[in-house]
Order: sequence, then C-alpha cells, then structure tokens
Amino acid sequence: MLVIALKDLRQRLRDRSALVLGFIAPLAVAWLVSAAFGSTGSFHMDVGVVDRDGGQVAAGFQSFLRSPELSDLLTVTVVPSEAEARAKVDDGTLSAAFVVPEGFTPAVVAGGGRPITVLGSVDSTIATQVSTSLAASFTAQVETVRLSVATAVDAGAPHEHAAALAEAASRIPPPESVAAQSASTRTIDAISYYAPGMGIFFMLFAISFGSRGYFLERAGGTMERLDAAPITSGAVLLGKSLATFVYGLASLGTVALFTSLVFGADWGPWPAVVALVVALSLVLVGLTALVIALARTERQAEGLSSILVFGLVLLGGNFIFISAAPPLLRSLSLLTPNGWALRAFTDLAGGADWTAVVTPVLVLLAFALATGGAAVALRRRALTP
Repeated sequence: MLVIALKDLRQRLRDRSALVLGFIAPLAVAWLVSAAFGSTGSFHMDVGVVDRDGGQVAAGFQSFLRSPELSDLLTVTVVPSEAEARAKVDDGTLSAAFVVPEGFTPAVVAGGGRPITVLGSVDSTIATQVSTSLAASFTAQVETVRLSVATAVDAGAPHEHAAALAEAASRIPPPESVAAQSASTRTIDAISYYAPGMGIFFMLFAISFGSRGYFLERAGGTMERLDAAPITSGAVLLGKSLATFVYGLASLGTVALFTSLVFGADWGPWPAVVALVVALSLVLVGLTALVIALARTERQAEGLSSILVFGLVLLGGNFIFISAAPPLLRSLSLLTPNGWALRAFTDLAGGADWTAVVTPVLVLLAFALATGGAAVALRRRALTP
C-alpha cells in the first residue's frame, strides 16, 4: 500500500501542473485577491467645502464635518469656488464636495432652509452617498434646533434668549444614534479569507489528477499488473487514496503555513486548523473515488472533475465573502464541504475558539463517508456480473 502511495506521489511531484495548481497558484491568487480587496477594510474621504454663504450656520456645518466623531472618516478642505470643487471631484483629488449656497444662514434663521449641494462622481458612489447623508443629517439637526427654539418662544420664552436656547438645543443628543460597540470578535482581513478560499479551490484540482491518473494507468496496463501482483485490490485502492490524501494535506497545509508566516493571514488556532485540513483531505479522497466510480474513460473523468470542482467553489463561496452573500447563497453553501470548511475558517479567523470547528469537521467526515461509500457501492455494482 505504501509503495503504491509513494509511486503516485512521485508521479505528482514530476507533474509540474500538479505542483503549480497545488502549491504555487493558491499562494499567488490569494495574494492577488487580498491585494485587490485589502483596502476595503477601511474607508476615508477627502471632501471639499465651498462656503458661498459665510454665515454662522455655514461655519457650524464646517465644524460639524471637522468634529471628532468624523475625524477618522473625513479630511476637510476649503475650496474657493464650485467650479474648482467640481474639477477636483472629477479628477479624483476630492471624493466629494459640499456647496453651501448663498443666503443659507438667513434662510435657516428665518425658519426656512436651502439645500446643501453635494458634488460627487460616478467613480466614488459610496463617497457621494455618505456625503449626501452627512448633509441631510446636518440639515435635519438644524431643523430640529429651529423647531425647539420656536416651540420655546411660543411657550413664553423671551425672544432675546433665542440664541442661548438654540445653543442649548444643539447640545441635546438625537433620540436615536449609531454607536460603535465591540462584538468581542476580530475583523477578518482579505488575506485571512481568501487564503483558505483559494487553498481549498486549488486543492480540489487533485480530484482531476487522481481520477485521470487512474484511467491513464488502466490504459497503460499498470492496473492489470497490480491486479496480477500478490496484493489485494483493497490495498491498491488504499494506496491510491493515501496518495490523494497526502497531496491534499500537503497542498492546503503549505498554503496555511506560508500565508500565515509571509502574508500574516490569520487561520485561527492550529489544532483546529489541522483538524479541518485533515477532514477536507478525506473529503478529497471520497470525491476522487466517486469520480473514478462514475467515469468510464479519462475524458469523462476530466469532465466530471471540472464540473464538480467549479460547482463546489461557486456554491461554496470561495470567490466571495459568503457572509455578505444573499441568504439563498449562504444556505446553498452549506450543501458543499468547502462551504462548511470556509465557514469554520472564517469563524476561527474572527476569534472563535476550537469548538467552532466541531460541527464542520463532523459534517466534512460525513461528506467523506457518503462519497466514499457511494464510490464503493458503484464499483461493486459495476463489477457484479
């Protein structure tokens, strides 16, 4: 059995495509994807303000934009004219710009109001939406203060105290607000998600190598010589399964170790990671055996492997953040072993302890038993006269 396994592993090592897909490609793709989406973890905008009013309320708007609550989100620059602000938004110097219209302060004091114009770009839709929300929030707060003062004056408060009343009303917090609160979990960066995602994706290509190699050996007469040797057919099957298992273990294990040490990917506690990698490697053995049992030729095995691999990765969420996917896709991902594994790796990277992998590991073992059992049943049925 060990001799057969070592022979298959030597063949894999001599096959450059197996080395590239199993070890080099997942590292390269994980790095590229994380580099492309890594900057999405933080968001900051450079905005401009064109003050065509020059009054107190317009100054209050600039103070609002420069408040400590927005300091991490905004960098505010005063721009002399609307034309210059538009040009800077168009060339990307500014994410968005606010134009406070002439007569803004007198209109607010008189009980009316004039809208603050937001200049945005189609290339910065999120910045435009955020800026529009900030302008609407400030306008709503101003209207709230104005109504509070008007109500107090109507109730008998002296008119000469209107300014003090307005200042007091502006300090009253809104009835509802959003506050940041820790959820006792870590934020997952892109490399910590896409490293396991790409590692599992390329690991599944071992199904094609294993099944295609089986039919090539059968076509070359190797299987007949093994059948004639003084070893059982079960030992031959176990030897080939062991080779697939070791290849999957080495492929995903190398990706986990390398991305942790070089790219700083957070895979979680290593004992839990090892349990998941071992369970996934057993699933790989079961899926390879199932493809061999279903196919009749090398070409059929290659086609079935491709359909299986791309079906699993598309449903399992290897290319997208599955937590941000629609509910239907999140549910469908649980029909795949890679979907369960990715969920477990995401939980571990988010700060969950080892118990978070207990259910996924059990599910993966069930996948391995189900596919392996189906392969054995199909093989026996095919050999039954």
